Amino acid sequence: MGEQKSILIIGGGISGITTAIEAAEAGYATTIVERNPYLGGRVAQLFKYFPKLCPPYCGLEMNFRRIKQNPKVKFYTLSEVESISGGEGDFTVNIKVNARYVNEKCTACGKCVEACPAERPNDYNFGMDKTKAIYRPHDMAFPMRYVIDEQACKGSACSECVKVCKYGAIELDMKASTVELNVGSIVTATGWNPYDATKMENLGFGRIKNVITNMMMERLSAPNGPTKGRIKRPSDGKDVQSIAFVQCAGSRDENHLPYCSAVCCMASMKEATYIREKNPESKVYIFYIDLRTPGKYEDFLRKIQSDEKIEMIKGKVAKIEEDGDGGAIVTAEDIVGGGKVHRKVDMVVLATGMEPALKNNGLVSTIKTEESGFVISEDQTAGIYAAGVAGRPNDVTTSVQGATGAALKSIQSLVRR
Repeated sequence: MGEQKSILIIGGGISGITTAIEAAEAGYATTIVERNPYLGGRVAQLFKYFPKLCPPYCGLEMNFRRIKQNPKVKFYTLSEVESISGGEGDFTVNIKVNARYVNEKCTACGKCVEACPAERPNDYNFGMDKTKAIYRPHDMAFPMRYVIDEQACKGSACSECVKVCKYGAIELDMKASTVELNVGSIVTATGWNPYDATKMENLGFGRIKNVITNMMMERLSAPNGPTKGRIKRPSDGKDVQSIAFVQCAGSRDENHLPYCSAVCCMASMKEATYIREKNPESKVYIFYIDLRTPGKYEDFLRKIQSDEKIEMIKGKVAKIEEDGDGGAIVTAEDIVGGGKVHRKVDMVVLATGMEPALKNNGLVSTIKTEESGFVISEDQTAGIYAAGVAGRPNDVTTSVQGATGAALKSIQSLVRR
């Protein structure tokens, strides 16, 4: 048997990181390819996650340390897989590494940010605030290095950041490059994107300022979010006193996502605790079709149901309208009581579903997916596996467990060859 090939992991979220570390700590070389300028994926954007309801930095920081200490883990950020050819034990993968415009000399001192005159919408906070054109994605970003948004940067016509960087870390003429890897197996850990809520016109997202998505609610609640953890209305900065959560916003709907996104019920109940803890006088309404709280999560459901300030209404939301004072009026059917119910609230949170990020990204000619875009396991190309939400909607705990299984399967491909 010749020299052992490495394992390629497409995606640097919690599933991709777990797959890479588990395989590397078993003695196998791994390479992560991540399209964002940092590792951590969607989990890094959460305020808290199950089952411990702790901030994501707890687990991510530990995993980043494991990566730093293990020379068998390599990673490319701001990168994307352009093509895959070959087969199990002998895949050829071409990777485009986009220019970061900031090299490894960066110490994250922040002087460049102070000097930069240009701004951009902050995609990490879903556009709810702005950063400078040169920015650090978030407080605990890994790698801890700044990056320049080429769409917002004025380039050499400005160069203010270059003038103040005493480390020579900024290269405005940096170019994209291509890397070719020969790997033995591939794990698809491409994660998910929130479903485009503007497609559901009756729910008002994009038209009514105080209708937001569940991921936006995570950022509003986080201490490093756009409001430093205060849950405020986007329209006027008023503290939210009443809030409605709308379940299955796009999920279980033949016109949008036909499947259940698995985590939305738990996510909304979790987010209900955010505002109840921050504002004990707040009133919460949760509109749902069915509740998915399997196994150990039943206790959490009972905790939510016991809160007299949380009203759970079984019924599908028909429409959301803007109220005269900037709030919203939610109209829904009432399955239990019959008829329609109307609730006036300061803000509405849509539990938008999970759409696989692999969908329509050009790799499906090699990586086989079902119609919805999730990677299939049966009849898949030998040596290609899925981890986390790339395979199906999952919570963080289940994704991590599945990633460990994907690491084992990818190792088996190397051993077979």
